Amino acid sequence: MKIRPLADRVVIKRAEAEEKTASGIILAGAAKEQPQIAEVIEVGPGGVVDGKDVKMELSKGDKVIYSKYAGTEVKIEGEDYIIIKQSDVLAVLE
Repeated sequence: MKIRPLADRVVIKRAEAEEKTASGIILAGAAKEQPQIAEVIEVGPGGVVDGKDVKMELSKGDKVIYSKYAGTEVKIEGEDYIIIKQSDVLAVLE
């Protein structure tokens, strides 16, 4: 199954949480801080959203930093994804 986001939406896959701290302490599942870094999986077409013309500036494969509480988490075929608005992306990592 393939996800096709609509309008100004972007599908991202979160980077894996660190397994241990810099000093070597192994973290339990609940103690791992979830990173706000993700890879763009799919990008919507853009267009007119809320009366404004939105041009999509992201591309499939981009590494991005996104807002901490943004988006909707979904699980498709055992994989976890987050669907967010392009405006919830704070930066692109190069």
